[in-house]
Amino acid sequence: MRFTELDLSEPLQEAISALGYEKTTPIQTQAIPPGLQGRDIVGCAQTGTGKTLAFLLPALEHLLRDQTRTRNPRVVVLEPTRELAIQVAGETRKLVARTSLRSVSVYGGAGMRGQTDKLRRGVDVVVATPGRLMDHMRRKNVNFRDLQILVLDEADRMLDMGFLPDIKQIISRMPRQRQTMLFSATIPPTISALARQFQHDPVSIEIDMAHPPGIIQQALYPVPRHLKTRLLLAMIEQMEVNSMLVFTRTKQEADIVTRQLRQARIAVACIHGDFKQKDRIAALEGFRLGKHRVLVATNIAARGLDVEGISHVVNYDVPEHPEDYVHRIGRTARAGAGGDAITLITPDDEGLIHRIEYLLGYKIERKTLPGFDYDVPTPSWAKPSAKTLMRQATKSQSLANRWRSMC
Repeated sequence: MRFTELDLSEPLQEAISALGYEKTTPIQTQAIPPGLQGRDIVGCAQTGTGKTLAFLLPALEHLLRDQTRTRNPRVVVLEPTRELAIQVAGETRKLVARTSLRSVSVYGGAGMRGQTDKLRRGVDVVVATPGRLMDHMRRKNVNFRDLQILVLDEADRMLDMGFLPDIKQIISRMPRQRQTMLFSATIPPTISALARQFQHDPVSIEIDMAHPPGIIQQALYPVPRHLKTRLLLAMIEQMEVNSMLVFTRTKQEADIVTRQLRQARIAVACIHGDFKQKDRIAALEGFRLGKHRVLVATNIAARGLDVEGISHVVNYDVPEHPEDYVHRIGRTARAGAGGDAITLITPDDEGLIHRIEYLLGYKIERKTLPGFDYDVPTPSWAKPSAKTLMRQATKSQSLANRWRSMC
């Protein structure tokens, strides 16, 4: 439907129009009407489908209809990462630009003083990561007595990151009578249990939860481990790469790949958990503006990174969880544009690939890069030790056992 068909106040309609939104996405179509009615919601949809507006518009509309003024927040949105908190807070500011509603983003890696001042002056909407919000709760900078709406965004990711105790502690301080909207890319049993515990008769919405957009061209490129970076460089040279997002499994691997790309004179930036928040923001902004052609990241950027025009996503390392594969490659083909998702695989990755294909329900095409020499022998420094081989064999057996149990 068109946004103009929704029962939204004029200031929100004007903000939506200014942002260039005309028609709702499937998750917005199904979630916004019950959200406006004050219903609890469990919404499941893949990344890049418009979940942010699906919960922000009902929450903000409720605040605009209720003329009650208070210094305490009436809406709290919990996000798993700083990047997501920054992104959702930015979207909130754009939507409330024509209103008197006040919002603040609360996340780690940024100074406490500015956040404290805004909280104590009074806000309507708080977008926060659980850990930093707990810090403010301990310092008595925030009070939830007037809270009306709680949003748990990317709930599965928050649980994966170990935030469940913090979430329970935060919710225990909130009024029982409230609207709770939970959004997630997957609904494992832990999320279902969370919904049963904290929601009342929620509306359940599922939008193609396990499949990436069909316009993404997926491919697997088998390659010896010692040639992965060389193959990546060859791809950047041969393919029409406007902007490329490269995912590694560890921070150390991200640093190594970034250094090798810089040595090849590739404009590249890197983000992972060891970077200060200002450096992460600068790297993302440089990538968004085209200053950096390549961004190397760990899973920290798999969700919440909303950059238009990413032409290629490369899994330098195969993700350990199949759901993360869907989240990663969802960074390309945004807003209906095409995109390529490339995964570099070694023989040790076959178990992980089987799990990904099991989740997707189809086989991913395997390719080779024309003209690339795959037969370069392994240098002595790259050959694994006996201890490493033993560890890899144990891990492979464990993955095989888990795969058999799934089937």
